[in-house]
Amino acid sequence: MLVKFKELPEDSRIWIYQSDRAFTAEEAERIRELTDAFVTQWTAHGASLKAGYELPYDRFIVLGLDQSEASASGCSIDASVHFIQALEKELDLDLLDKMNVTFKQGNYISYKPLLDFKKMAKARAISGKTIVFNNLVNTKAEYLEHWEVPASESWHNRFIKG
Repeated sequence: MLVKFKELPEDSRIWIYQSDRAFTAEEAERIRELTDAFVTQWTAHGASLKAGYELPYDRFIVLGLDQSEASASGCSIDASVHFIQALEKELDLDLLDKMNVTFKQGNYISYKPLLDFKKMAKARAISGKTIVFNNLVNTKAEYLEHWEVPASESWHNRFIKG
């Protein structure tokens, strides 16, 4: 069952998929169309899942699931990953590579392989104050409070020199 993302409770489980590039307006519209269709029919063991999504910065797909009525099962999680893989193929996007880091440089959103991010940190091109996207958050509350954070407050801190 598709609901507005903002209507999902704070303890909703979330999955964040970051794109290797910004979505065009046409791609964002297609992603909305396909995600609406996917979420509308998304089930776990025959039970409809109450879920929503948003596309922050036209760069991420944040899928949220209210588990108070029905929880995600292995099969339903697999279905969501297959859906994301289909989006990748149709739109020529990379949404599943977890070895990349997305962060802000002024008003610009940068996407770098983890190795390049480490090199930038070593060269002090980024600092603990650099805003990073912590895609490891698990709930909507964590997403709202701890997704966009200074690198010093996320797992990225291990690469930043004092």
